[in-house]
Order: sequence, then C-alpha cells, then structure tokens
Amino acid sequence: MNTSHNNLHKILTSGAAQLGLSLTDNQIEKLLSYIQEFDKWNKAYNLSAIRNIEQMVPRHLLDSLSVIPYVADAKPENIIDVGTGGGLPGIPLAIMFPDSKISLLDSNGKKTRFLFHIKTLLNLTNVTVENRRVEDFQPDQRFDVVISRAFASLDDMTSSCAHLLAENGRFMAMKGVYPVDELESMPKHFVLHSAHPLKVPDNEGERHLLIIKPVH
Repeated sequence: MNTSHNNLHKILTSGAAQLGLSLTDNQIEKLLSYIQEFDKWNKAYNLSAIRNIEQMVPRHLLDSLSVIPYVADAKPENIIDVGTGGGLPGIPLAIMFPDSKISLLDSNGKKTRFLFHIKTLLNLTNVTVENRRVEDFQPDQRFDVVISRAFASLDDMTSSCAHLLAENGRFMAMKGVYPVDELESMPKHFVLHSAHPLKVPDNEGERHLLIIKPVH
C-alpha cells in the first residue's frame, strides 16, 4: 500500500464509521479501486469537476454511501441509477448490495464506456450499463428503487422516470438544500413519503434524501 492508498483507506473507513457502516475488506478495496480508476479516467472523460482524489472520497464515495440505510430499508431486488454519470451512487450501491441487480443509465457514451470498464475490472456481475436516454429505455422489469444524484428537478425525475418504477417502488432523490419549490411543483400523483437530512463526513453544505412514492 502506498501513502496515497493509505490516506484514501483512512478517509474512507473513518467516514464509513461515522455513517454507522461497517465495510468488509473486499468492499473497501473495490470502493478504493473504483475511485482510483475514476480519478484516472476523469482527466480525459471529465467525469467530475473535483480533481483531487482525496476530496473525491468524501464528496463521491461517502456521499453515495450515506443513503445505504434507506436503500437497505426498501429491500430492493433491482435498482436503477438514472443519469449515473461516472457511476454515482450506482457503483458504490452495487458494491454494497451484491444481491441486488443495479442498472446504470446515462446517455453519455464516454461515461458509459467508463462504467463498462469498471464493471469488468471489479467483476460486478450484478451491474447492467444502459447507454441511452431515460425516455427511450423500456425495461423488461420495472425497478423497486429509482435513484438519482444529479437529476434536474423532482418534477422532471417523477415524470420522465415514472415508466421505470414498479407498482410499490420508490424514487430516491439525492439533493443538496431541501427543495421546497420542487416539492410544490411535483405531479399530484406522487407524494413525498419521507425526507432525510444526510450528515456526510468531510462535506460542507446540506444534503438530503427524498423518498417519493406514487399515489395509488
């Protein structure tokens, strides 16, 4: 282990402990391999505006891991990360939930090329990569959880992804500041089920997870 790897290891394990998560050695190694590849490919593929790998661990990995208890609570068999970009939060979720099927959807070919590379490198057999627009994607099976970390607005997310959601499924929208205006303009056939402030170690600024369900 070189110094850089040691530092990343320390930031990740200490942050995970603050989130109340215990990671196996295998999960730690896969998460670190992922973020190191992300950093390497970022230079050519522009996966993130963050250029410092030690900042990527809290801003990307810990931020993604902060939703683990809420995803676990949904007991999903299959999850789709819409507008996944470089695989956030989908790749960390795939590492943490090896028994769930994880689909990563993005219309950007460069980003999905990176995701195929990661899937192969880390042997993530539970991951499927979809290089297409969300409107054009008609899944064989609908999803228990439709999650997104970077979707434009709750209105856009619920309307353009409604066809992906299983009957008793839920949307999970990862947001910064609590989006009062977005909630007010959300379609009436969706309802806010719960909202959770997220305390992400070494991250400034607010983070929230909003869980939204269809009204039957």
